Amino acid sequence: MKSAVLFSGGKDSAMALYKALKNGDEVAYLLSIISENDESYMFHVPNIHMTDLIAEAIEIPIIKGHSKGEKEKELDDLENQLLILKKNGVEAIYNGALFSQYQKTRIDEICEKIGLKSIAPLWHPPNVEEYMNEIINLGFEIIITGVFAEGLDESWLGRKIDKVAIEELKAINKKYGVNISFEGGEAETLAINGPIFKKRVKIIKAENHWNFDNGIFNITEAILEDK
Repeated sequence: MKSAVLFSGGKDSAMALYKALKNGDEVAYLLSIISENDESYMFHVPNIHMTDLIAEAIEIPIIKGHSKGEKEKELDDLENQLLILKKNGVEAIYNGALFSQYQKTRIDEICEKIGLKSIAPLWHPPNVEEYMNEIINLGFEIIITGVFAEGLDESWLGRKIDKVAIEELKAINKKYGVNISFEGGEAETLAINGPIFKKRVKIIKAENHWNFDNGIFNITEAILEDK
């Protein structure tokens, strides 16, 4: 089946792509939506500019749409891009939704409206700790690029998610209720290497932008290197 993946560069969209490829789909395109609104309800924002380089590392073409990020209206921007994919022969759209009913429902509705199959291979993982460990065990290298919840301080920005980090996140979850998979918007992530990568993303320059109790790890320069 000829498919495309809604791709932010984060851990869940990378895993959705991994699942699509494991399913034997022909993943013809990645689709990223660039939102002007930092608080978009639908689209990942921190370091979305990195998706071009990640697509190059994975060796799958990327299509990039733009949106002002206005609630509900941004769905029209997504629909327009999905129509382009359909015209290019795409039959199914994968997304990395875990628990967000808001996002999944709207993607499902758009796909049904225009005649595409909507697939959320990660939907409702039975155990989020096991899911996070699966990401690590598969060989994905994931860094944290934004934190927006109590219990996550500036020291997490740019940090790699490994076994030690997961244990710390479990402790933070007990104290503050932070979802360790970040599906509640507690943090944002970026995949820089993994089993679907032909090359690894090497970060050359990045800056922490911290604002009292939240912040982002903004990557300003990166290159691809051989694995």
